[in-house]
Amino acid sequence: MASSDPGDDSLYPIAVLIDELRNEDVQLRLNSIKKLSTIALALGVERTRTELIHFLTDTIYDEDEVLLALAEQLGNFTPLVGGPEHVHCLLPPLESLATVEETVVRDKAVDSLRNIAAQHSQADLENHFVPLVKRLAGGDWFTSRTSACGLFACCYPRVSTNVKAELRQHFRNLCGDDTPMVRRAAAGKLGEFAKAVEPEYLKSDLIPLFTVLAQDEQDSVRLLAVEACVSIASLLPSEDTEQLVMPTLRQAAEDKSWRVRYMVADKFTELQKAVGPEITKNDLVPAFQSLLKDCEAEVRAAAAHKIKDFCQNLSADVRENIIMTNILPCVKDLVADANQHVKSALASVIMGLSPILGKDNTIEHLLPLFLSQLKDECPEVRLNIISNLDCVNEVIGIKQLSQSLLPAIVELAEDTKWRVRLAIIEYMPLLAGQLGVEFFDEKLNSLCMTWLVDHVYAIREAATLNLKKLVEKFGMDWAQQTVIPKVVHMSRDPNYLHRMTCLFCINLLADTVGSELTTKLLLPTVIGMGQDPVANVRFNVAKTLQKLSPLLDQSTIQNLVKPLLEKLKADSDLDVQFFAAEALDVIVLKRKGEKTK
Repeated sequence: MASSDPGDDSLYPIAVLIDELRNEDVQLRLNSIKKLSTIALALGVERTRTELIHFLTDTIYDEDEVLLALAEQLGNFTPLVGGPEHVHCLLPPLESLATVEETVVRDKAVDSLRNIAAQHSQADLENHFVPLVKRLAGGDWFTSRTSACGLFACCYPRVSTNVKAELRQHFRNLCGDDTPMVRRAAAGKLGEFAKAVEPEYLKSDLIPLFTVLAQDEQDSVRLLAVEACVSIASLLPSEDTEQLVMPTLRQAAEDKSWRVRYMVADKFTELQKAVGPEITKNDLVPAFQSLLKDCEAEVRAAAAHKIKDFCQNLSADVRENIIMTNILPCVKDLVADANQHVKSALASVIMGLSPILGKDNTIEHLLPLFLSQLKDECPEVRLNIISNLDCVNEVIGIKQLSQSLLPAIVELAEDTKWRVRLAIIEYMPLLAGQLGVEFFDEKLNSLCMTWLVDHVYAIREAATLNLKKLVEKFGMDWAQQTVIPKVVHMSRDPNYLHRMTCLFCINLLADTVGSELTTKLLLPTVIGMGQDPVANVRFNVAKTLQKLSPLLDQSTIQNLVKPLLEKLKADSDLDVQFFAAEALDVIVLKRKGEKTK
């Protein structure tokens, strides 16, 4: 094709692009592949089918990233080869791509093949697509056989009875393949294939395969059979599920490999919905207890994540009894688990049990667990509890909450270890949003102000940032009535460190409260602190004035800010002089810039 008639200008760019496909530079080849649709449009459907596709099929020996791009492009090529009646001509290059060594290329080729399978007529499926599936399924290399596993479900429903029987036989062969990677691929696609086959063949053909795969010597195969279990159970009536699926599922929940047990825990609520309430009560509850007590932390964590959903999905007539009798004892053990990931997983869902169990059970049984988790050494556990306080608040009410959990929060906020205090400060805006402004003002506001005068700088710094976040949450009126008066009062504190904290608060609050409140309430405080006896405070005044200047109008800067900065520029302390001069320069430059505009 590259040697087209040189007089045909319209094909010159095509020749260049095809030369690029042969170029030694990988990036050039990759760019050319990404322009394949342009080439195809320029060539027209006839030449695309007879020349371009043939050329691509012959040159599938390249870098993985080029092949990946090619596999993706071909999946959208149907209109460019003349529509559905000619879509089968895309199969040869995709078949080659489905056999390469690199997994991501094969997977993309399979995705594209599944995409174009839907565009084949029934006749074309049987004449072109099914033979491709059979060739891949019988290939010498495991790579082609693994790719074949993903193609059965997309073509099975639309072929004749005889072809269906052949496809089931090929799938059966793949499930018993000598290579673990092929069995793994078959196990991964078993659930999808189960949804495509007829109910009678599901029982006669696929469930025996499921049973065999679930007992495979490789745990990577057995854990994928657990995924198939969800699909198969959802397709069967309850009595068949009990007889055909549950024995295998019970084995999986007690498998010697923790990875298989982890998969059972991870899919537990999906299994619960698939098998129905009766089997859940008789079989899944004991299995869930076992997973919550598993010897592997990863399994316990996965099961803990499912506690709320599992309890919520229980049948209403037995829900409370099962939770109180079977689940809650396990939850109490997990609260004191040695592994922080398990405790964190539990903390993220445990509050959701409150609406399920109601007020009395929450107060009697759950609140002690929440209190224990609030005091946990792991910050993620504490955060997960504080993040979900609204669940409990809705059930037991703010009064009960304040009597039980808030004392624990206040205790942590006053802890002797400054890092514990710091952790609580970081949660405070979240907590404020959960509790609302009235309750916050009554119970926690004074605590936030106390942090501003803490003896540890990191606490004071975090407290100023906390104030800014609270103002953003509660609004300007709250800031004007509650926060700003207390910040202004700190400007007269005997301790110069507290007066500096006042300036740090003003720096952060100014942007949030806006120009009007800054000029009216914050600026006079800063101006007054320009006479402070401590040099550190005075040079921070200069820095604060520089920070506030964008929010102030020109007359305010001219009448109040510049005179004070000029005075500070002549200060006896060199640092004060430096920062005052820098602030003046910034303000002057800003004003010149505005005039230029």
